[in-house]
Parts: sequence; C-alpha cells; structure tokens
Amino acid sequence: MPFALIFTTGGAILALELLASRIMTPYFGVSLYIWTGILSITLVSLALGYWWGGRLAAGGVTPGGLGRLFALMPALAGIAIVAACLVYPHAFHSLALWSLAGGAFIACLLLLLVPLVLTSAMNPLLVALRADRRSGDGGAGLVFFVSTVGSVAGVLITAFALIPNLSNFTATLMVAALLGVLSLVAAGSKMAMSGRGGVTAWGAIALAGALLLAWQGDRYTGRNDKVAFAGSEWRIEDQRSSLFGTVKILKSEPDGNGRFLRLYFHDGLIQNMLDSNQRSMSFYTWALEGLARAYQPQPQRVLMLGLGAGVVPARFAAGGSTVDVVEIDPSSIAVAQRHFGLDPRGVNVIEADARAFVAGCNGSHDVVLVDLFHGDGTPDYLVTREFFRDLRGCLRAGGIAVFNTFAHHDLPQAYAHLLATLQRELPHAVIHRPSVPGSRHINSFIVAAAKPLPAMRPVTLTDVPEQHAGTLWDLLAQARPAADFAAGGRVISDAWNPVGFDLAQSQAAFRRGVLEHAPPALLMN
Repeated sequence: MPFALIFTTGGAILALELLASRIMTPYFGVSLYIWTGILSITLVSLALGYWWGGRLAAGGVTPGGLGRLFALMPALAGIAIVAACLVYPHAFHSLALWSLAGGAFIACLLLLLVPLVLTSAMNPLLVALRADRRSGDGGAGLVFFVSTVGSVAGVLITAFALIPNLSNFTATLMVAALLGVLSLVAAGSKMAMSGRGGVTAWGAIALAGALLLAWQGDRYTGRNDKVAFAGSEWRIEDQRSSLFGTVKILKSEPDGNGRFLRLYFHDGLIQNMLDSNQRSMSFYTWALEGLARAYQPQPQRVLMLGLGAGVVPARFAAGGSTVDVVEIDPSSIAVAQRHFGLDPRGVNVIEADARAFVAGCNGSHDVVLVDLFHGDGTPDYLVTREFFRDLRGCLRAGGIAVFNTFAHHDLPQAYAHLLATLQRELPHAVIHRPSVPGSRHINSFIVAAAKPLPAMRPVTLTDVPEQHAGTLWDLLAQARPAADFAAGGRVISDAWNPVGFDLAQSQAAFRRGVLEHAPPALLMN
C-alpha cells in the first residue's frame, strides 16, 4: 500500500506539471517564461518537500503518527489543487496583463507549490516508516525509484488519456480527486496509523470538492457562456483538446436573415473567421492566395504548411491545383472538415510535422505556402537555416514560397533575424505589408525564391470581403526588398540560436495584444 501511494503521487506530480503548462498557455503564451517558472517552482517545491518530510520523520513522531502524516498528504494536496482551480480562472488574466514573466512565476506558485511540497514530503516519510527494514541506503533508493516510475506513468496517462478527452480544468480536478481517493484508501488499509477518522475526513473533503467543482465548473467559471468579442456575441459551438493546444469553435448569434460568423480560436488566437457562406473574413487568407497567384498565376502543385481552417488550400484546389497540406494537429484537421467545409477528397491532408515533411520533399511544387504558428509565433525549429534549406528542396525550378508572418513595428530586430536566416537559402525575397493605421503588430507577408522572382501579374479574386478589398490591392501593389528589413539580423541554425531573447520579446508583445482584446472566459481551457 505505501508503495502504491508513492507510485500514484509521483504520477500526480508530473500530471500537474504538464497540465499547468497547458492551463497557462492562453494567458502567458508558449514561451520561455512558462517553462522557466514550471521547472524552477517544481524543483524548489520538491526540495522543500524532501527537507520538510525529513524534518517530520526525524522529529520523534511515533510510527502511527508517521503513518497518519503519510496518508494525509495526498488529501491535503488534493484540497490545494481544488483551491487553485477556484482561483486561477479569475486571476490569471490579470496576472498576465500585469507581467508575463512575473505573472507566470506567480501562476506556477499557485498551481504547483503546495501540492508538490506535500506529495514530495511523502518520500522521506516512507523511508522512515520502513526503518525496521533499513538497508545501506535506508530504503531511499527504492522509494525514489518507485516514485519516479510513477511520474513516467503520470506523463503518459496525462498526455494520451486526460488531455485529448478532458478540458485542462476538469483534468486537473481529476488529479485532485485521485489524491483524495488515495487518502481514503490508505485510511481503510492495514497501514499502521493513528487518527484514521481524520484522514478519512480530509480525503472525503478533497474528493467531494474536486468532483463538485468539476460538475459545476461551467457555472462557476462561465467558460461556456456567451461572450462579447470582436464586435459580436459568441457561443462555443465545439471544443477539442490535443497535445498541441485547445481549439474552440465560436459561432455568432444569427442576424435577422440567419447570417452568422464562425470563428476558429486556438489558445487565445484567432486562426480564421468565416461567414455562413463559408467565405473567409480573415485578411491573411486573401493575401496568401493573392500573392501566390500574382507570382505564379496557374500553379499546378501547391503545398501548404499549416492547415488552419483549410480555406486557402480549398480555394487552390477549386481552381484546379493539386494541393497537399501538412498539419501536425489532428484537432485542426477534424474542425476544418466538420465546421469549415474542407473536403478531404479535393485536398490531400497529411498529418505530420512540417519540419520532418520538408526534409523529404522532392522539388515538385510551384508554390509553398507557409502558415506555421504555435502559441505566439513560429516555433524556433521552424525558423532555422536548415528548415529553409529543406523548404527550398520542396520547390521546382522557378517555384516560390509565400510566408504569413507577424512583425512588430517597435521590435524590428526579431524580424530582421528571420529575414537574415531565410535569405541564406532563399535569397530573392520581398516583403508585402498591409497598411493598418495605429497597429503596431501586423501580418507581414514574405515571397521568396532561390532564383529571381518572376514579374508580378494582375490578380483577380472572387468574393473578397468589401472591408478587405482596398487593403488587399494596396498590399499586392507594394513590394519592398527583404533586405530593407534585415539590417542587423543574425542567422539562426539548429545548432545555435543567438537571438532567443529578441524572439521572446516579440512573442510577448503579441501575447499582450491578445490579452487586451480576448475576454478571460475565452482564454480558459
């Protein structure tokens, strides 16, 4: 029984760490701040727990008292998790607005400190309980071995069972409920302990609190209530979790003619917005298609990295192109087909990592469209020289790559690094940017090739929303050499990234913009 408890609490520790990263992502972004906070707070908590448990064990407590403390720790940890779940839905948005770095550390303290101190204190307590079977190491090696193996099991169960099937809020409460059950089981076992009634009571409180909050979670947090956002009132139509974040599909209230909007919302970011006729209302989709057709009017083969709602590849397929799409997140594929009309018979969707896919390209594509985002920007391993070298291998002679990227007017250095790296492999590059008065963070489109770019051709696109038409034609008419924006840029490689801080600053600025516009209820997942 004691080793079963140590095994399970070891799993709960790692489950809580993994869930904490996902809870925090919509508020603080996928950034160095989150994982620095999680890892440092975890290590501090474990150190405090081991020290405190050792002090308790050395304090002259009777074996029955040690047994009571050992059995009580899971219940108290479960209650601490329930308390954190009561607080974080209402606190994290304000913490992130205050400071992404400082707020991330406080958020980690709230989620992890008390549960991890309590559960890690169980290890030295168990060593003391087994003192009558003391070996050379006092039994510590076996205790920590079992706890660590349990941690491995906890990671696997969380990643492949809890995350795909439960919201992060509910999954965290299930960890709390499990810890309450552990104390109840220990209290009913033959373990030597005093005060079984108290252990039973605390275990019941942890279990009941976790289940009650999970049951009433929607009412308490308002996460599924209608929300005012982007000029409309929305309700959540669908929600899916995967290893790559939480996807929410929002549907606006229909107007008098039954027309509505549908929004693809991923961890705080708007991926796309379509009207009830499945027409994209997001500017970037028209810009990607328009730029591709301006430089390659009749592309025979098109490759798109990053599916989103599937609007852009579907339009190229409807125009007669053979289209391949690479998407790593199965939830994106599912919602594109279910909610945004993507026909898998017309578009070949490949579930794979873009980096791995381009490494095996055969150089047969006229156009490669790159729309790769996770969190607040493109992951570092997708902006290295080696990635762009492999991407170049996807293009036939004379082919072009079109990138949807973000640039911040106040932080130009991060963008300069991207361009400096890209131009080492695709040296002929131009920038197209929309004119958005007052905006500091904008879509910036890159068209690049290994050979000189072909002359632009006039473009005709049907169904362009009226509010985007003027901006789109201006964008197509203005091309600036990428070298104008690359001054001071440094090359990023797989082996060396000298610009991580600049990239992190740019991503943090983007996340602050998200926090200023997105309602807290939408960020909770």
